[in-house]
Amino acid sequence: MNEASLRQTPTEQFGQPSGAAARPRPATIVGNSPTLREVLRVVELVAETDATVLITGETGTGKELVARAIHERSRRSRGPLVSVNCGAIPSGLVASELFGHEKGAFTGALQRRLGRFELAKGGTIFLDEIGELPPETQVALLRVLQERLFERVGGERAIPMDARIVAATNRDLDEAVATGAFRTDLFYRLNVVPIAMPSLRERTEDIPLLVEHFVDRCSRSFGKAIRRVSPKSLELLTSYSWPGNVRELQNIVERAVVLCVGDTLTIDEAWLHRHPPSAAAPGGLRRPDPIREKGMIETALNDSRGRVCGPQGAASKLGIPRSTLESRIRTLGINKYQFKSA
Repeated sequence: MNEASLRQTPTEQFGQPSGAAARPRPATIVGNSPTLREVLRVVELVAETDATVLITGETGTGKELVARAIHERSRRSRGPLVSVNCGAIPSGLVASELFGHEKGAFTGALQRRLGRFELAKGGTIFLDEIGELPPETQVALLRVLQERLFERVGGERAIPMDARIVAATNRDLDEAVATGAFRTDLFYRLNVVPIAMPSLRERTEDIPLLVEHFVDRCSRSFGKAIRRVSPKSLELLTSYSWPGNVRELQNIVERAVVLCVGDTLTIDEAWLHRHPPSAAAPGGLRRPDPIREKGMIETALNDSRGRVCGPQGAASKLGIPRSTLESRIRTLGINKYQFKSA
């Protein structure tokens, strides 16, 4: 199988758990498309530095895997890689989770607790879903980026920060900045080296390689002897719009391997329509007619004055997910900012 990969020993694809090993297995990104090759080129260059990286892209595209690949290729690779899902922490506990707290800092703080920045000392901290940070924590994070110092909640001593920061989001931070939901100064501090992960729809030529990889891995895991994928099934997989991206593809292949009898893998077409394909999305966005699609998106952006998300945003008017619309805007080369002053 041809792979555009970060060459290391045992591989792991797109951020899946590495099992019970003491250290995560090195990351390899499967694919040979031009868009993915560009991502890998930037990863190779930025990994040699301590520059802050902001990874953007839809859910399921492999942002966490790219963060891990950057860490593994860096001089900090012997240090820890600490991951934080900013969107999964209650807003009142984000500061304590990131920076730690002193005993008695608040009700229930029965002892000192180290935060993720301290735990990441000498390594990398990966701030996933960075767009979900509450405003007060954005201010604290900005200070960390500017001064390389932080304080535990309830503490008075400034602690030096010795970790490389890699952040990721599936939100449109430009939109969040425009609406005041995300600080402009923090955005620029994070966006030193941007990496945009392509959706699976934007690199369909990689689907056969990914299918081959997942079939091989799942077959060995489940004790199956699958040697081939039926041509019809492969055609179904390559023509599907994949709203869940690589993560959804892996789940479909894993299900097919579990249910497979014999040595030929087949896909039930019904599995691919639990999410409406974008080709039949409400609002009339139908492919492959890029001229008509571009016109409809521009009309929706004009009506919403450039707003992509929210009840009055273009995504809502078109009846498609915001992440899908952002992907199509990039692919079609639409300048959404020209509509903000309309």
